Amino acid sequence: MARIKKSDKVIVLTGKDKGKTGEVLEVLTKQNRVLVSGVNIVTRHAKPSARDAGGIKRSEASIHISNVAHVDPKTNKATRTGVKTLKSGEKSLVARASGEEIRRV
Repeated sequence: MARIKKSDKVIVLTGKDKGKTGEVLEVLTKQNRVLVSGVNIVTRHAKPSARDAGGIKRSEASIHISNVAHVDPKTNKATRTGVKTLKSGEKSLVARASGEEIRRV
C-alpha cells in the first residue's frame, strides 16, 4: 500500500532541500517519485515559441519517495505511519509518534 498520496503534507529528509515541508502535487508510482510543492526547484531556459514567451522557467522536479516522510500533525516533525481501524470500520493513517490521524484511507 502506497502510504504517500496526493495532497499529503510531507517533509524532505535528505538532499539540498532537507527540512522543507510541502504538499504532494503528484505521485509517480512507476518511478517511485513524488512532486512536492516548493521543493527541488529547477530552472529551465526556454526559447520563445508561438504559444509561450520563453525565458527562465522555474518548476518543481520529482524527488525519490524514500527521501520524504509524513509530517506529524501534532509536532510538525517527520514521523512513521501506521494504519488504525476505527469503530465505524473505516481505516485511518496515523502518526506512530503521537497517534494523531493524518488522513482516512
